Amino acid sequence: MTDHEGIRTLMRRGAEGDVDRRTRAELLRRLERDALRICSRFELRYRVLEAERANVTSRYGVCYSDGTIRIRLRHATTGRPLKYSSLVNTLCHELAHLRHFNHGPRFQTFYAQILEWARREGIYRPGRLGPSPAERAPVAVALARAGTPARDRAQARPPRSAEPMQLDLFR
Repeated sequence: MTDHEGIRTLMRRGAEGDVDRRTRAELLRRLERDALRICSRFELRYRVLEAERANVTSRYGVCYSDGTIRIRLRHATTGRPLKYSSLVNTLCHELAHLRHFNHGPRFQTFYAQILEWARREGIYRPGRLGPSPAERAPVAVALARAGTPARDRAQARPPRSAEPMQLDLFR
């Protein structure tokens, strides 16, 4: 059983809508291991990684200037545990703030680099709901050639197909 499967099992065992202590501790241990790997690769340092308080529902994560990172483990409205891939995405976002304490272009680029590295390393394994960066790239290139301003290119997405996407396992 992989770490991801073990966490899924723990999350199913708890009462619906509840993140029990054991699950919370396991999630934080796994996030800590992944955070340390990411920090080692990108030469980042944080002070502490903590679960966000249950009553905070306005954000998924926060990075404070002292290096404290807090991540919400439960969905804001349902209270159900979030998928591990969502937690890792939030973790990568907050770790990027250790270098760029804003949401500007340099932050966005760095966050994308961290997320892509985490994906290649098997740390970040999202589901397949939308177009991949490779599928979006031709649209962005075409818009750049057409003289579309960068701020408009960042929001460009290829049209979604009405049919479900099939994963190509043998590429």
